[in-house]
Amino acid sequence: MIYDIFWAFLIISSVIPNYMFALVFVVFDVETVFLYPWAMSFDVLGVSVFIEAFIFVLIPIVGSVYAWRKGALEWS
Repeated sequence: MIYDIFWAFLIISSVIPNYMFALVFVVFDVETVFLYPWAMSFDVLGVSVFIEAFIFVLIPIVGSVYAWRKGALEWS
């Protein structure tokens, strides 16, 4: 019984840090998918769309810096 609880704790504690890194990867991967069409038609769209894309990129970067400063991305 105690042996099973130990292994369950070991598995759960090793999965959570991987989950955080996977979540950050998925956020930036989806962001890249949305930015690709914008980059292909940048010369047609104009400056206002550039500002919108900059804000779109800035929000996940600020979120990642916040998570990093809070220690959510630390291996322990």
